[in-house]
Amino acid sequence: QIDLVESGGGSVQAGGSLRLSCAVSGYTSSYCLRWFRQPPGEEREGVASIETAGGITYYRDSVKGRFTISQDNAKNTVFLQMNSLKPEDTAMYYCTLDLTCSLGRRPPYWGQGTQVTVSS
Repeated sequence: QIDLVESGGGSVQAGGSLRLSCAVSGYTSSYCLRWFRQPPGEEREGVASIETAGGITYYRDSVKGRFTISQDNAKNTVFLQMNSLKPEDTAMYYCTLDLTCSLGRRPPYWGQGTQVTVSS
């Protein structure tokens, strides 16, 4: 059974930082881990992703230069370092897992989500 457990969300003021973690259990082969977020009343959107085989990363334009996705293979954990946070980053953040990042489908595995709230 594959489980994803997010942690690290919270409330910060604009300009602050948070680091989200996604611990993966039940799967040790290479995979694509993608962070999604869903702001209140809005559609869910992809934020960043990483292919654990090779470390290829992707970021949506609005977070480039502020967010960094990384992996700790020994802990089978992926991190999302979020700096210079803005109120528009407020959302529920979800980590997801798929075989690769290029399948263009809704990932089959999702964590429970962690709330990020940025106040102005």
